[in-house]
Amino acid sequence: MKRLFNLSKATAFIVALSVGIILSVSVCAQAKEKVVIFHAGSLAVPFAKIEKLFEAKYPNIDVLREIGGSTKMARMISELHKPADIMASADFKVIDKTLIPEYAVWNIRFATNQLVLCYTGKSRFAKEVNADNWYKILGRKGVVWGHSDPNLDPCGYRSLMVLQLAEKFYKQPGLYDQLIANRPKENVRPKSVELVSLLKTGNMDYAWEYLSVAVQHGLKYIKLDDHINLGNYKHDTFYKQAKVKVTGKKPGTWMYRTGKSCTYGITMTKDALNPEGAVLFLKYLLNPGGGLKILKDMGQPPFVPCRVSSEKVLNTLPAPLKKLVEVKN
Repeated sequence: MKRLFNLSKATAFIVALSVGIILSVSVCAQAKEKVVIFHAGSLAVPFAKIEKLFEAKYPNIDVLREIGGSTKMARMISELHKPADIMASADFKVIDKTLIPEYAVWNIRFATNQLVLCYTGKSRFAKEVNADNWYKILGRKGVVWGHSDPNLDPCGYRSLMVLQLAEKFYKQPGLYDQLIANRPKENVRPKSVELVSLLKTGNMDYAWEYLSVAVQHGLKYIKLDDHINLGNYKHDTFYKQAKVKVTGKKPGTWMYRTGKSCTYGITMTKDALNPEGAVLFLKYLLNPGGGLKILKDMGQPPFVPCRVSSEKVLNTLPAPLKKLVEVKN
């Protein structure tokens, strides 16, 4: 009986020790801080690399990214109240109009881009298309082309702006309506990066993407005149002629997006669960030798230094970020 009692005590000790080890491992695994980032699909590739290098530098932080159209991501915060520490948008105006002042205080412009028409060697008229005839190709019967949803993704409404500007630049009245008539609704996808797979599988001939996305995914692309591509701030006056109607902040409401050069913005939410970790990530991202270099290497020109609109905005930034930005409209 005594031997059985001792055996039971030994078994109990082993069980207790095992449970202790499991709990200890579990606590260690849960000890990692999390930084939750919502960001534009066009930032998926560079942010994946930035995440990897950042986590190597700060092994106690786990970066969790959710990717989608910028407008959709911002609405997940403002309408669905999804928790996020950082929001990075392909159009900085999305942050201004959707998150500030209720959900964020400041907005840093950190990179630029331009729109290009992407295709592959399998695309119809791939050997014929060029910077002078692309709009004629898109208007041909049987050519399958598309863009992202303008209500969810800035690349979507920017794609439509490019077509509007092309009508004016090439002096082709009715061109916009003609091209849209040759683009079925099913060719409009929630976010621009979804179109990449359609191009590569041959299910789509042409798609509007950012230059950085084309470079990162090894796509063929047509670079457009600066008056059309939304990539040169010197042509903002011309770009303003383009206007696209999109859904508003509340269901059943509408607003207009006006043409402007492509500028990316980033912010930290007011109710960030890990503000310290978020600031560390932003500090790494906005560093010319860190995240900004990665963006540049991947075909997306950054602002060096990054920009805010006023001294008032500059004064609201966390101290570690102030030296990485300048005031510039």
